[in-house]
Amino acid sequence: MKQRIYIDTSVVGGYFDEEFKEATLPLFDRFEKGEITFVVSNLLDLELLNAPKQVRELLLKYPSDNFERVSLTEEAIKLADT
Repeated sequence: MKQRIYIDTSVVGGYFDEEFKEATLPLFDRFEKGEITFVVSNLLDLELLNAPKQVRELLLKYPSDNFERVSLTEEAIKLADT
């Protein structure tokens, strides 16, 4: 079974950040090779709206079917608020 990894804006931004590149670039390499699936949510979409252009556009270079999309549920919102 292919590994699924939920990513948030810190992972996407880490692709360009010198401090986090060492860990992030191999993760994206595995994603590009099809070894893992990135799980994303509409919360990521919202957070990326205010990100720098290169961060906003990074995920756009990959086909949408390479991602698994999950919806933000009311239960998840309540959990985050606590």
